[in-house]
Amino acid sequence: MTMTKMLVGKITDIDPKGSRTFRVNETEIALFRLSGGEVLAVENKCPHKGGTLSDGMVCGSKVHCPLHDWKIDLHSGAVQEPDTGCVTTFEVEIDENSGSIYVTV
Repeated sequence: MTMTKMLVGKITDIDPKGSRTFRVNETEIALFRLSGGEVLAVENKCPHKGGTLSDGMVCGSKVHCPLHDWKIDLHSGAVQEPDTGCVTTFEVEIDENSGSIYVTV
């Protein structure tokens, strides 16, 4: 599978502690901007019941699934115990000069 670096927006498009989504083929990806300014990308689907993670609350570097409050680490994609599972994460780069966000998919 070929990896592609895509321009998906600007840092100013996402509020701190907010999210936005984009689609690549059949996969919806959620971008999250943490309170410290870091931007992380994960597949926008909880491994439990498919909840839309971009609708969840961000707390630190975790997002809480809006359906059943599963906590997912946005760095690793790992679900916090006692629940189990993982979501796909994507590499994010931000151009410091332009504020452009690039995601490798």
